[in-house]
Amino acid sequence: MGIQKPAWLEALYTQKFFVGCSYHETAKKNEKNIFCLDCCTSICPHCLPSHRFHRLLQIRRYVYHDVVRLEDLQKLIDCSNVQAYTINGAKVVFIKKRPQNRQFKGSGNYCTSCDRSLQEPFFHCSLGCKVDFVVKHHKDLSPYLRACNTLQLSPDFLIPQDMGDDEMTNETPHSTIVDCDEPMSSSSGSSGSENMSVACTQIVRKKRSELYVCARSANRVSNEDMATSMSRRKGIPHRSPMC
Repeated sequence: MGIQKPAWLEALYTQKFFVGCSYHETAKKNEKNIFCLDCCTSICPHCLPSHRFHRLLQIRRYVYHDVVRLEDLQKLIDCSNVQAYTINGAKVVFIKKRPQNRQFKGSGNYCTSCDRSLQEPFFHCSLGCKVDFVVKHHKDLSPYLRACNTLQLSPDFLIPQDMGDDEMTNETPHSTIVDCDEPMSSSSGSSGSENMSVACTQIVRKKRSELYVCARSANRVSNEDMATSMSRRKGIPHRSPMC
């Protein structure tokens, strides 16, 4: 008898998502939309500092059901023959079964577990349907599982801006930008900072001096224009002779 279901797969199927986090009840945007594979639990964005070195999977919503990006899920398990849907340009896969109240038999493929109508060449409407099918007929999931040591959140994942300083402890700040051709060495940190401050001061002084010169030239031009306009006064008007 081979491996039936790994612990993270069981937890992914049973955990509740998009509900308030009990650890951050008063925080904004505390919906649990992240799954930690190492802890086998659902977490919210405010829980990320405690799981920053774990394998994380972002959970999304599509037509009131939980979905995962196909690109991320393929790193964990074989998702072939599972029908995917496109959301915002990314393909996603449903996690749980979506049974239908009314069964309709027509042309095309049907899900092996819930008889949902599918497009060709797919045979499973969700990850759960494929897992149940494999366990039922093959009794072993190990050929379909894939080794994944690291799994990070997608770049489009938004971290709440109201996270406190204590929550972001030991986190790398994202607001530090150095625009230079060569990186600064750690040994010359103090001298480098002094040179940068001196350079910045010179630049500010240069800009101020240029502004001062421009202001003086503008005043000079305005005075010259005023003098010219005053020298161009019209003479005394002469009335035309009367016949």
